[in-house]
Amino acid sequence: MSPDLAPTVLVSLLAGGFGVAFLHAALPTHWLPYVLVGRAQRWSLPRTLGAVAVAGLAHIAATAVVGTLIVAAGLALDRWIEGVLPHLSAGLLFLFGIFYLGRAMIRRPVTAGGPPIDLPTPTVTDAAAVWGLVVMMAVSPGEVLLPLYLSSASEGLAVLAGLTLAFAAGTVLGMATFTTLARAGASILRLERWARYEGAVLGLALIALGLLVALHQH
Repeated sequence: MSPDLAPTVLVSLLAGGFGVAFLHAALPTHWLPYVLVGRAQRWSLPRTLGAVAVAGLAHIAATAVVGTLIVAAGLALDRWIEGVLPHLSAGLLFLFGIFYLGRAMIRRPVTAGGPPIDLPTPTVTDAAAVWGLVVMMAVSPGEVLLPLYLSSASEGLAVLAGLTLAFAAGTVLGMATFTTLARAGASILRLERWARYEGAVLGLALIALGLLVALHQH
């Protein structure tokens, strides 16, 4: 870990990573498939949450692989143009934040409601259903988390590992929370409203983290 990284900045970075991952998990794509597949397969809640945990960890593992490549590229660029990495990471966080804010203002979330679903007898094995959910998340790294890896590129492997653990905890907890609420009969409409505001809150969180990175350099 870099000796220049103050403990308060480290805590803010890890807490911010956890919060961004949790907010990102509010998107219906991170919980609705598990509710629907769990119902179709007639899974218990613990079994559904087991699939959620495995898929969430696969999601973060894929994100960590892509993030590692971005960190390597960023460090190479920093050696070529000295001092560019902090400004690049802060700029990317600001850009992602503005993107999510803008999208939240002009885009309506996909409706997850509708008429009651007639659940047929499961047509696939439980193993095939679980692997389908895991692969779905593994092939879609969390793009919103990637700038945070770049912002910590020069802080050492310990910080990057801690950030990955924070992402994993926030993602799995968020996915499990919203899946549990939906299965317990919480209003899908309310979860959709949360998804609508999630974009704005996530955008503001990324802008705040970008500001934190920029201030840390000064």
